Amino acid sequence: MSRILIACGGTGGHLAPGIAIAEMLQERGHVCVLLISQKQVDSALIEKYAHLTFHRAPGRAFAGGIVGKLASVGSLFSGILFSRRLIREERPDLVLLFGGFLSVGLGLVARLKGLPVAVHEANCSPGKAVRLISRYATRVYLPDDLVLKSARLERVRYFGYPVRKEIEALPKAEAQFQLGIPSAEKLLVVIGGSQGASALNDWALAQFERLAGQGISLYCVTGLGKTIAQRSYTNSQGQVLQATFVPFSDQMGAVISAADLVVSRAGAGSIAEIIRCRAPSILIPYPYAADNHQQVNAEMHTKEGAGQLVLQTAIEELTKSVEALILDPDALARCRANLERINTEDSGKLIAEDIEALVSAQKAGNDKESKSAI
Repeated sequence: MSRILIACGGTGGHLAPGIAIAEMLQERGHVCVLLISQKQVDSALIEKYAHLTFHRAPGRAFAGGIVGKLASVGSLFSGILFSRRLIREERPDLVLLFGGFLSVGLGLVARLKGLPVAVHEANCSPGKAVRLISRYATRVYLPDDLVLKSARLERVRYFGYPVRKEIEALPKAEAQFQLGIPSAEKLLVVIGGSQGASALNDWALAQFERLAGQGISLYCVTGLGKTIAQRSYTNSQGQVLQATFVPFSDQMGAVISAADLVVSRAGAGSIAEIIRCRAPSILIPYPYAADNHQQVNAEMHTKEGAGQLVLQTAIEELTKSVEALILDPDALARCRANLERINTEDSGKLIAEDIEALVSAQKAGNDKESKSAI
């Protein structure tokens, strides 16, 4: 049995794969401790994972003006002190990092302590933290075709994004029943990511009546703190169509499976869950994402024929794109076939097995050193 310390908080895109790996490793007999941020989104996401151990850490993203960046530097030092204490208390055999501001301090301390450090990059354009940590990491997990110059090639593994085990494709009717929404002939699901997306919420609210006029119901995950009242509309055929707005859902497998079409931000986690549930999609990258990584993610996804891309600057085109795709059964079928083709790799299992191998190698090396000292 080994102890693994996992830094994965700050956004759903970091926390969800951390949970996926932790569950996989615990099933294999290991102990995992997850390091999360003090953000509200982390608190909401971990509520259903009482079987996992979480620690909240100080820290904030390196962003904003001079004052914000100085505060970030201060929080980095706080994070380093916190990480030193946590490693002393938990005595991990390996540290696994998913990027973001929580990873830097923990990664530095772990490496200074001689611990193996593994880092996972989910996006097709690597973030600042991963670029820094990959220089000294024992293992670097990357998406296919991503070249990271700071990482030594022999330490890289192309294992993709681990998806939580409860995210699975369900029959559409079963998924809608689980969500407690009326059975819909055509359902459009709108997802703004773990933080929500006001631009997508506003679009959904403004376009619902037009969509309902063509028999399309709506289910929108607005994001925490973004409350919108439910809507209904009776179209010219006498159909009563529903628009359901929820601030958060811990049933994302059902949410995505319920859809005929998903409109979503293009975070790596959202895309991985869309692939797992085989849902045709139109991706709207967040235009202010670091290193423009969401647009790169979306371009790679659409290149596979699994969906479409609409830029937020052209969001007025989104309604026509939705109508053209959701009302075309052949186009939806082609998307699903492509999603089936690319949904083959069990990244969680591959990463868990590799982590076990890294820990075993580290322990074997330590045993050899101990015997040499004797």
